[in-house]
Amino acid sequence: MKTGWELYVITDRGLAGGRPVGEVVRQALEGGAEVIQLREKTLPTGKMVELAAALKELTQAYGARVIVNDRLDVALAVDADGVHLGQEDMPARIARRLLGPEKLLGVSVSSVEEALRAVEDGADYVGAGAVFPTATKGEAGVIGIEGLRAIAAAVDLPVVAIGGIDRAKAAEVIAAGAAGVAVVSAVMAAPDPKEAAREILSTVVQAARARAGRT
Repeated sequence: MKTGWELYVITDRGLAGGRPVGEVVRQALEGGAEVIQLREKTLPTGKMVELAAALKELTQAYGARVIVNDRLDVALAVDADGVHLGQEDMPARIARRLLGPEKLLGVSVSSVEEALRAVEDGADYVGAGAVFPTATKGEAGVIGIEGLRAIAAAVDLPVVAIGGIDRAKAAEVIAAGAAGVAVVSAVMAAPDPKEAAREILSTVVQAARARAGRT
């Protein structure tokens, strides 16, 4: 059974190759993406709100969800499905109070301790990583498969694995206990985002079935 967290796509205009972010997201949704995270750190607030509103409309049309990275104000402005926070952003417990109980709250974690604190603060899911080295962080902050496995075992929340994940690595992180994978370049930079999303989602679903069969 799918959980709704299998494929979580994070936006990045710099990887879209000049294509409109909305168009790449639309193709990702056609390929089965269930969550879109708007992460565009250099956009001014007005443009961020405009893009967030457009992505909300798109995700609603496909029965998916849109989550805004960092910017609680933008998430509230467009009535997004939720917000995702890093360890250096607004404390999750405060964000939960401002969001109310109905919206999704995600927190980036890189250790069991951070994951447990996110649970206490009211998170609905955690983004665990970086699982593998990435172009932006290299080896810094890499938790590896064992780090992911420990986090997944410690919390009773969906754990979305992030960091250097593509189709080839998707099955490994699902086997380690992740509910889904968060990808950036694997979809945003793909020549055919729809096909890329479809292939990753298929791999994740098959790996989840295999994991369930072993338990």
